[in-house]
Amino acid sequence: MFGGNMRIFEVMRETKETNIYLKINIDGTGKYKIDTGIPFFDHLLASFAKHGCFDLIVKARGDLEIDDHHTVEDVGICLGLALNQIEKRNIFRFGWAIIPMDDARATVAIDLSGRSYCVGNYEPKREFVGDLATENINHFFESVASYGMLNIHYEVIGKNEHHKAEALFKAFGVALDLATKIDERKGVISTKGEVKL
Repeated sequence: MFGGNMRIFEVMRETKETNIYLKINIDGTGKYKIDTGIPFFDHLLASFAKHGCFDLIVKARGDLEIDDHHTVEDVGICLGLALNQIEKRNIFRFGWAIIPMDDARATVAIDLSGRSYCVGNYEPKREFVGDLATENINHFFESVASYGMLNIHYEVIGKNEHHKAEALFKAFGVALDLATKIDERKGVISTKGEVKL
């Protein structure tokens, strides 16, 4: 799961609200061990890992007796911090995906640009799916973009909130897999000669 000469990044974050451990192998095969205390969020992260072919471990303990906001936010922060460690040389840099799931369809485009920006239109019609407050899905992606220093744009349509959310996380995984592909022809893909602020 984490052997060999691979791009593996590890983040630990502990606050008064959460205790998060995250490890991701960008060059993995889609294996995962995820326990955030929020079963539907675990399912979404598993979908991201499986369809992006990332090996992912997430262990999170948060103040769920209050609500799920801090846990979802801080997992997003940790994933962003991990992704920000990716070497921005000899990779595709851009990634995109259009993923259907029955009635739902999600479109995601990302740029590992060294600049943080998130634009999304996921508009849930239900307050919860399982134990996950659907409003926190947008906040998760905002946190990933902010701490990962990447652009994330996404659009979601559909009727079923489970399908909409799952299609979105699958599309994010597929798009990120493309953006992180090694291509030694690329060098640094920027007319500035570097990918950072």
